[in-house]
Amino acid sequence: MLHVKEVASDSLESLPAPSRRLRDRPSLGRKRFRPSRLILHAVLVLCLAATLLPLVWMILSSFKSQGEILSDPTAWLPAHFTLENYEQWFGPLKFGQYFTNTLVVAGVTVAGNLLFCSMAGYALAKMDFRGRSLVFTLVLITLMIPGVVTFIPMFVTVSKLGLLNTYASLFLPFLASPVGVFLMRQFIAGIPDSLIDAARLDGAGEVRIFTGIIMPLCRAPLATLAILTFLASWNNFLWPLVAAQGQSTYTLPIALSLFSVGQNATNYGLLLAGATLVILPVVAVFIALQRYFTQSLVSTGIK
Repeated sequence: MLHVKEVASDSLESLPAPSRRLRDRPSLGRKRFRPSRLILHAVLVLCLAATLLPLVWMILSSFKSQGEILSDPTAWLPAHFTLENYEQWFGPLKFGQYFTNTLVVAGVTVAGNLLFCSMAGYALAKMDFRGRSLVFTLVLITLMIPGVVTFIPMFVTVSKLGLLNTYASLFLPFLASPVGVFLMRQFIAGIPDSLIDAARLDGAGEVRIFTGIIMPLCRAPLATLAILTFLASWNNFLWPLVAAQGQSTYTLPIALSLFSVGQNATNYGLLLAGATLVILPVVAVFIALQRYFTQSLVSTGIK
């Protein structure tokens, strides 16, 4: 036995320097304690807390009365738990109507962007036609134009068409966005041309290629575009304030700004309860599509 140990020791000593370094290296399963990693995690936890604490306070304060919210100092937990603020939203303030309006506008806007931005992105990335570079340049220029600049032309157009105070006036101007076209074009450009050429050799038309090959490969960017479009439409305030001229077409941000302000002061409990109801669908959509959103970011970084 001693002879075997001596032979093994001599064999290890005869190994070249790199092999000895590998032998002396600690096990890969063991993780070394790194102070820098601990500091990084502490900073991330502080950033997360700074982001979530206002939201937590908003949700907790929505169950407080007006006097308790304005008390100094204010407490985090409600001393007297009340649902009065939510009862007003689901009662006389007709939250269901405004929620339906917002959901219809956001849903149609998301569907339009997924369809039209994908079609435009496919045409700009994989189809040869005269003026393609010019069209893509115009899309890039449109990205630099502030949205407020287009309000007056959009309002005049919608007014001349007689669409004011209708659902169409709220979603028609936003059925295709330059950000969506740019996002889809950049992703579709990375799809190998050999797949499209093979489909064309098999006799597939452009519609079949788009629906059968391009769209299934674009789940990640489509999810990203859906999240971005839904957030922008759900939280849109300025344009619905101009185009919706009656309570029948008010969206949630408009109702939240108008009905939380009384004759003398702002009803903060009503405002916080409405804000909580507004953010819940956004959080639900993001959680449902988070996996595809992260996948899109990772694939974009690899490219």
